[in-house]
Amino acid sequence: MQVDEKYMMRCLALAKAGACSVAPNPMVGSVIVYQDRIIGEGYHQRCGEVHAEVNAVASVKDKRLLKDATLYVNLEPCSHYGKTPPCAEMIIREGIPRVVIGSLDPFPEVSGRGVRMLKDAGVEVMVGVMEEEAMALNRFFIKAYTLQRPYIILKWAQSRDGFMDRTRSDGFEPPVQFSTPSTCRSLHKLRSEVSAIMVGTRTALLDNPSLTVRHWVGSSPVRVVLDRSLRIPASHHLLDGSVRTLVFTEQSAENRKQVDYIGIDFSVPVIPQVLRVLFEQKLNSLLVEGGASLHQSFLEAGLFDEIRIETAPFDLFDGVKSPDIQYLSTCSEMNVSIEKINKNNENTIALYTC
Repeated sequence: MQVDEKYMMRCLALAKAGACSVAPNPMVGSVIVYQDRIIGEGYHQRCGEVHAEVNAVASVKDKRLLKDATLYVNLEPCSHYGKTPPCAEMIIREGIPRVVIGSLDPFPEVSGRGVRMLKDAGVEVMVGVMEEEAMALNRFFIKAYTLQRPYIILKWAQSRDGFMDRTRSDGFEPPVQFSTPSTCRSLHKLRSEVSAIMVGTRTALLDNPSLTVRHWVGSSPVRVVLDRSLRIPASHHLLDGSVRTLVFTEQSAENRKQVDYIGIDFSVPVIPQVLRVLFEQKLNSLLVEGGASLHQSFLEAGLFDEIRIETAPFDLFDGVKSPDIQYLSTCSEMNVSIEKINKNNENTIALYTC
């Protein structure tokens, strides 16, 4: 392993500590090295607070060493005034002669400008060290500012023969339980990492889901539901005001505590309208949990970046058919991995990424 890669790995590890608290900002870690020894490090801890590079410099006890040090950071230092001053300007002011960057920042006010600012000031800059890993870490942020929409994860559980549930006509009959305690924790961990979580009207009516983080540590995402005719009862969990919730409808309704009703046109494709609103509200990632028709709508529109399919080791023989994944061919590059979660019951999770 090269020296620069070694310290960039540390940046990535530090950055992950901000996974549940920095959105919509990216996860960033920074390390300062003097004569092959780490003399300072930090990460972006919370949205609106100081950035990783500032925390790293602040942790250096002997600031005189900065004149001969290298600063490592997994994302291009910012060059604009936002909630905090530009990190590139701070690096120049501190006299750090060399900066190693994982990936460029896609944010329009930063992209490439931080690097130019550093180079114009005589700083030696290297870009692209562990770039693939750096971009994967901030895939939500990068995708949002590249495509002007949230990063989309479709997730469902199914039987071995491809059914998501038995056929139910009301909410009195419980849904089929596919998940194990292990896969349930995995799902709630994922919920804690995304900005928003979405279901359709039928799922909201039949399952009365909370869509909150309960089996993991972290904040619950913003809840998103389609309810064209406002059929979801006020007594349902989604409207309880415990978590911010966006209800997309064509009816007129007054907002309630933590519940915003957003009017859209259901006579034209709905999903692009929803995604536009989510992006405007800086919700950079969306987890879609159901139901089958909602998943199918995303698939047919080619609007997805990851698909996670949990398969349980039993058959239902009939019921609600799982979405048709033939639309995966719309991805120019598709990676597939299958993980066996629990050896006792043989549940598996197939992960498809574009």
